[in-house]
Amino acid sequence: MSAASRAPLRSNRTADRVSDRGRARVRSRAALAVGAAAAALLVSACSSGGTSGGGGQTGFVTGSDGIATAKQGERADAPELSGKTVDGGRVDVADYRGKVVVLNVWGSWCPPCRAEAKNFEKVYQDVKDQGVQFVGINTRDTSTGPARAFEKDYGLTYPSLYDPTGKLMLRFEKGTLNPQAVPSTLVIDKDGKVAARTLQALSEEKLRKMLAPYLADGSADSAASEK
Repeated sequence: MSAASRAPLRSNRTADRVSDRGRARVRSRAALAVGAAAAALLVSACSSGGTSGGGGQTGFVTGSDGIATAKQGERADAPELSGKTVDGGRVDVADYRGKVVVLNVWGSWCPPCRAEAKNFEKVYQDVKDQGVQFVGINTRDTSTGPARAFEKDYGLTYPSLYDPTGKLMLRFEKGTLNPQAVPSTLVIDKDGKVAARTLQALSEEKLRKMLAPYLADGSADSAASEK
């Protein structure tokens, strides 16, 4: 084969290598974009305090206690939250429609999460027969081992979705009561809408206060919506 006839083959191979490198760069940039978005979402991660703004066009108001609430009729739908759990099962939050759902974002690496864990289990045991379901979202644990150990250490009996990269949190609409830190806690009402949120570790007392308006008969929830 002459040098002239070999040249197109070398040219094609070079073009293929360039094309492969281009596709790899695109995939890399896409992965970085997802990671950056998740990191931006959790920029205040593992903070034991802090509040979020509200009012104006956001449709919610943050109280002096750091608990933000939205009135009935102004609540955003909770996004699809489903997948594998820390213990290998599966959960779809939509299956709990008709119940109040307490959604807690946590990580085994997070000291404030450890501080509040027993409070969540205690309150869960007290209210689970009142039409309430607790669900955790475990994030930024690179494997389920530490998360399972956390659940065992603190006696958590409610399920937690395993979300190591924060993709589930990114499903919440911006400008709504979305989780923005670890820990974050949200209350989803019986209609599947986000009614309340806090971005801080919760004492047993504050968790009960946050949940109380949405329990059983819903009368407090209706009263709150009329304010």
